[in-house]
Amino acid sequence: MRVHRRTGSSAGPSMAAAAESVPVSQREEPVRDDAAVETAEEAKEPAEADITELCRDMFSKMATYLTGELTATSEDYKLLENMNKLTSLKYLEMKDIAINISRNLKDLNQKYAELQPYLDQINVIEEQVAALEQAAYKLDAYSKKLEAKYKKLEKR
Repeated sequence: MRVHRRTGSSAGPSMAAAAESVPVSQREEPVRDDAAVETAEEAKEPAEADITELCRDMFSKMATYLTGELTATSEDYKLLENMNKLTSLKYLEMKDIAINISRNLKDLNQKYAELQPYLDQINVIEEQVAALEQAAYKLDAYSKKLEAKYKKLEKR
């Protein structure tokens, strides 16, 4: 395998072939600046054992990388599974709490229903007491008027 580097020239393979078919005396040599010209270097292929060892090393490292990625993904799924289990347990606890609250609310409503006749009686008594109080005020006012009339009559 050969690697050619060129600077300053964009000549393709057809121009190179044409230049080779022209006799050396007729070829025009462009003026070259030695500092700007690079020479072609032959790429050396590593020995077969080196390539095999490099491939083994690459596959080993790739396997390690993929194992790490798969392990991380597996751990993420395990974490999600544990979170789902805990969430499920929390929901079960919340369900039990809701059932207890519902049961207690039903008991409270039942007790309130049992007390309702007594509460109604208390309301009736309260209304009667209010009416009696009004009657007492009226009676008091009437008695004061009578007393005032009596005192007026007594003075005559």
